[in-house]
Amino acid sequence: MTLAATFPALLLQHAAARPHAAAMREKVYGIWQTTDWAALALLVRQMACGLAAAGLHRGDHLVIVGENRPRLYAAMLAAQTLGAVPVPLYQDAAAAEYSFPINNAEVAFAIVEDQEQVDKMLELQATCPTLQHIWFDDPRGLRHYEEPGLLSLDALLVAGTRHDVAQPRFFADAVARVQPDDVAAMFFTSGTTGNPKGVVHTHHTLLDRATAGQRFDRLTDHEEVLAYMPLAWIGQNIFSYAQWLACGYVVNCPESSATVMIDLKEIGPTYYFAPPRIFEGLLTSVMIRMEDAGRIKRWLFRHFMAVARRVGPALMDARLGAGKTRALQTVSLADRLQYSLGNALIYGPLRNTLGFSRVRVAYTAGEAIGPDLFIFYRSIGINLKQLYGSTETAVFVCLQPDHEVKADTVGVPIDGVQIQVADNGEILVKSPGLLKEYYKNAAATAEVLSADGWYRTGDAGFLDATGHLKIIDRAKDVGRIVGGAADGAMFAPKYVENKLKFFPFIKEAVAFGDGRDKVCAFVNIDFEAVGNWAERRNLPYAGYTDLAGKKEVLALVQDCVEKVNADLAADERLAGSQISRFLVLHKELDADDGEMTRTRKVKRGTIADKYRVLVDALYGGKAEQFIETTVTFEDGRTGSVSATLPIVDAKTYPAFRSAA
Repeated sequence: MTLAATFPALLLQHAAARPHAAAMREKVYGIWQTTDWAALALLVRQMACGLAAAGLHRGDHLVIVGENRPRLYAAMLAAQTLGAVPVPLYQDAAAAEYSFPINNAEVAFAIVEDQEQVDKMLELQATCPTLQHIWFDDPRGLRHYEEPGLLSLDALLVAGTRHDVAQPRFFADAVARVQPDDVAAMFFTSGTTGNPKGVVHTHHTLLDRATAGQRFDRLTDHEEVLAYMPLAWIGQNIFSYAQWLACGYVVNCPESSATVMIDLKEIGPTYYFAPPRIFEGLLTSVMIRMEDAGRIKRWLFRHFMAVARRVGPALMDARLGAGKTRALQTVSLADRLQYSLGNALIYGPLRNTLGFSRVRVAYTAGEAIGPDLFIFYRSIGINLKQLYGSTETAVFVCLQPDHEVKADTVGVPIDGVQIQVADNGEILVKSPGLLKEYYKNAAATAEVLSADGWYRTGDAGFLDATGHLKIIDRAKDVGRIVGGAADGAMFAPKYVENKLKFFPFIKEAVAFGDGRDKVCAFVNIDFEAVGNWAERRNLPYAGYTDLAGKKEVLALVQDCVEKVNADLAADERLAGSQISRFLVLHKELDADDGEMTRTRKVKRGTIADKYRVLVDALYGGKAEQFIETTVTFEDGRTGSVSATLPIVDAKTYPAFRSAA
């Protein structure tokens, strides 16, 4: 069957071919509710007609804010049916963060999930005068709201049904008018260095990359996907929207963010996607449970995990039918038997506990994942792979083939992609999935798109001898150590930070060193993991700030840092990036405080400026430094937290010199 070329046409194609097959599931009050393709098509028809009756026209923008919900997915399809442009925004953002996107796109219409999002939209109407129409999905708490222009989605569907009865050809004609080169969606970037930019994508760019990924991993309509990341993140949008409609598989929406782990185990997805921080969090939960286990269980876990790390990846190649002869030659019979026993006792139950017992393909992207973390998952039999892409490339640029998975690369260019490495090491990409433009920002568009169609990624890296792409760091972040024993050595902060974050006790890290004589770092402890560690040692604490300042916790973090230094010393190119001094921050880095993006990428420049006094103390040789910081609470109130932070000197090691 030839696939339709636009999202609304794909919806109708699935509804006609298999009307009663499951399209989406949503967990409501603990029970999974199924929406089939026919019901979804009817919902989109009613919603599109309702939006048309309300005045949404071709080229208009519709803001969508909320968790993954079937009716919000339908809202995207309804807008695309009319030739309008859905603009998903992060549901956990503060109201003020919506102001620029709404004003930039002159948004008059918004569909949101619940009372929290309604309150934000109403708060914005004073500064966003174009925003006149707001519909909500969940009516709880909104019974007595009487604001002009505020209605429920149920009211919109009633109006849409009336419009459909009056103009029965309207919907079909609207779908037919949508063309592949029409704008399909706009995604706003994180805005790490200024106002976010609206990345404009067409039906063609999104579907071309979605189908390229489908072919690469042989995806079918039998896949099960759990949609729990924000729709505003293009990674989630590609996996649970573009590929969903291209493949026709089932998208499952958790009841809430608090039930994701339970829902993950209930669904048992076959196709899974998450940024590294999710895999870091899952590993932390495993390590916490193992610390609480009995002595025999801890010994079994350590023993069989050592076996898994040694032979698991090679055996996975054999299981996937690639490199089987090589795997069986390199893995002894004794190790194969030990791995089989480990699979029965440790790996299988662990995969089931994590919700990955049925995963056929799992991807991580968004930022680099630590090699140790990556190898952990593959060693226990989870086919975790890395991909490379960005919002501007519609995600899929490089993917890892099943039989060529490497911890230190992000795969090979897939169908339609060309890659060049500029003289300064920057990766350049040419692909059918490139953005059309940055909305109302011709200068920024010209800065990243060359006249001959190459996209400047801003990432530094190279293609290895086997054609795999290796990313070092953001090009602007890669620097050099100046002065001291490591003078001239390369400094790649993200690489160092990822190695630190492999430890379950470390949640975030920010490394400094470019243009300086040594590397220093800020560390955020993982409050749950370290709290559990402290409780088992009868170490009392009053909260995050108190726990972070304990001398025992500093010693714990120091041990992690020095293990990273020993590992870095074995890499001649990065031995100069060893951490000489560090401190544990008195508060967690937070997007609400402007220290991270909504996808939890640290804003390195912002942090360096905000905590300049701490950076100066690290490099000034001080033993401690007082700091007071303003913090933003979940309800929008502000307060302050202060502490005197000890600064710790870490042991560094001579660089390992390979034999000539």
